[in-house]
Amino acid sequence: MMKELSLNILDIAENAVKAGATLTEILLEEQGNTLTLTIRDDGCGMDADTVRGVTDPFYTTRTTRPVGMGLPLLRLAAEQTGGHLTVTSRPRETHPDDHGTAVTAVFDTGHIDCVPLGDVPATVATLIQGHPDTDFYLRHDRPGKEPVELDTRLLRDMLDDVPINSYEVLQWIEDSLREDYDPQ
Repeated sequence: MMKELSLNILDIAENAVKAGATLTEILLEEQGNTLTLTIRDDGCGMDADTVRGVTDPFYTTRTTRPVGMGLPLLRLAAEQTGGHLTVTSRPRETHPDDHGTAVTAVFDTGHIDCVPLGDVPATVATLIQGHPDTDFYLRHDRPGKEPVELDTRLLRDMLDDVPINSYEVLQWIEDSLREDYDPQ
């Protein structure tokens, strides 16, 4: 199992990019002792048989190794808190205008086995650094606090010709997210 959920976010978002996503949304919602994590993309999508297999650790579409552990580990992390994981997908072949995949994991944050959320600002900055041509949208809704939100589409408009993965921009993104998570 991964030590923090932000590593699961990184893994699933990386898979979205590999699936041809131009936009990956990372949505976190906290209500009481429930954390809902949804990662939604507009990549190539999967057919029903593939969706049924993706939470099996011995099912993979990769040719480089015979197992795929990302979604099975996320499912385990959710289920050990009494939560669950769902995967929905629409393949590009049958849904050319509305395709992609959504992974939703629900956690009981009050459960002793719930892993911490981890370093979301660093995770998002890492995704942007590694995939400067992909757009990412983050929204984290927390009770009694302002939402944490970042949309690289808006940042690109503001940056004009400055690369979104330049050191200064990435540092600003990470610092801004940290401030939003823990305002002074």
